[in-house]
Amino acid sequence: MSKSTSAAAQRPVRSDAQRNIETLLRTALAVFDSSGVDAPVREIAEKAGVGIGTIYRHFPRRADLIVAALRSEVDACADAGAELAAQHGAGEALVEWVERYVEFVTTRRGLAGALTSGDPAFEGLPPYFLQRLRPVVQSLLDAATAAGEIRGGVKPDELLCAVGALCSPLDCPDPPEARRLVGLFLDGLRFGAKR
Repeated sequence: MSKSTSAAAQRPVRSDAQRNIETLLRTALAVFDSSGVDAPVREIAEKAGVGIGTIYRHFPRRADLIVAALRSEVDACADAGAELAAQHGAGEALVEWVERYVEFVTTRRGLAGALTSGDPAFEGLPPYFLQRLRPVVQSLLDAATAAGEIRGGVKPDELLCAVGALCSPLDCPDPPEARRLVGLFLDGLRFGAKR
């Protein structure tokens, strides 16, 4: 990498450019949800109010845009943990965060095909999810356990995987709603709590 390329990569993004990127990522997620990850880039650009060149300048490949959009969503989900902990009691903060996580998992289900496509661009996403979400979940679990709201010994990965599994499509005649299943799981966490 040349010095000029290295310096350009380290230069902070202007605030208006950062707003464009954030709008673009939110719009891309909405378009992916409604039209799939193969939606035309032109559609994303038009809905975001940016030129198609702006997309390609920041995200040369479609996979780069998908990765950035999902990472931004995971970041928002992780950041919500501290916000909820500051606004609510320990047990309620955990429940509110789990509801936010359920929304993320169920809304972004359409992107699962891209993530399991074998494209090397997506290999770093699962570790990134865990890196960002584990500490948040651990903090929420610790606070809820200390407050006597849930039983002790629950690990962050157990919560993340259990909620993810409960939100997966079920192959049964009348599948229950994911939020109901997650609510039952949360009731199970409360069983044996030291109140």
